[in-house]
Amino acid sequence: MEFGITFKGFVEPDRARYLVRAAEYAGFSHCWFYDSHILWRECYPAIAMCMEHTTKMHFGPLVTNPDVRDWSVAGSLFASLNKQSNGRFEIAVGRGDSSRRVMGKKPAPLSRVTEFVQKMKAMVRGEEVTYPECPEPVKFPWAVGHDMAAWIGAYGPLALKAAGEAADGVVLQIGDPSLCKWFTDQCIEAGKAAGRDMSKFRSMAAAPAYFGTKEKAIEATKWFPAMVGNHVADIVEKYGADSDLVPKSLTSYIEKRRGYDYSKHGQSDNPYLDFITPDIVESFCVLGEPEDHIAKIRELEAAGVTQFNIYLDSGEEEEIIARYGREVIPAFANN
Repeated sequence: MEFGITFKGFVEPDRARYLVRAAEYAGFSHCWFYDSHILWRECYPAIAMCMEHTTKMHFGPLVTNPDVRDWSVAGSLFASLNKQSNGRFEIAVGRGDSSRRVMGKKPAPLSRVTEFVQKMKAMVRGEEVTYPECPEPVKFPWAVGHDMAAWIGAYGPLALKAAGEAADGVVLQIGDPSLCKWFTDQCIEAGKAAGRDMSKFRSMAAAPAYFGTKEKAIEATKWFPAMVGNHVADIVEKYGADSDLVPKSLTSYIEKRRGYDYSKHGQSDNPYLDFITPDIVESFCVLGEPEDHIAKIRELEAAGVTQFNIYLDSGEEEEIIARYGREVIPAFANN
């Protein structure tokens, strides 16, 4: 089991440097940054900075999308970060939910997400690439052949299929083991049907973690189900609340959802939190004492999850990193 942390764009540089050093020492292998350039600061300068203060940790956006940068710019950026970190850069890609909608634009179609993933991996390897907006082929003569890992963020059946067919892993913004298994199995089945070797396919459960009493932990993390609820609402709208393609446990919790404020994306002061119940928060997050965290992460591991990634923005970040390093990660050291 790998362990990761995720920063929002408002973490201050000094604090980011301090936390990422502490996380690497504690045994975390990955550090991810939100990539939504209007809501938060541009993440790639922070990634480059943090790379210089670590030696083993991998970094990447969680998630970027195909429609905010010209693909040659994105490819050059990713290849440059891979080169200067000696291969410690990965990407996670989505449709551009908050990044696009906050500008009044639509997210990218899945076909474009898939093509973007394939073309970015090829550019970073140094191959010649063509893409729709560029009449001439693009090739970086300075690329050094890194095989950059690429993940796709997914919930719906078509996105899960795309992740299985085109990516190295899937990002699941949820900490519920049964749902993670349902999602991951679909990716693996799709990849096998496409003739891929899925033995090394990776599955990430990305969710907040918090220590303490149930009441305190739920209050600190209730923003998270609201944040992922906007994705689920899109799926329900597409397939219908009664569709067999969407689990009832996903559709039932958004029945009273009134809307979503993208300017408050992922924040505890989002005005649209009143439909979130305590049992939903417990299901979606990893809460309680260290033994509770270990038990739930073992369930996630049994469900096919290969990385537990903590959204590190519910407060007490130093304590969460330190306690994971002392009491949680060692329990998985021999796995």
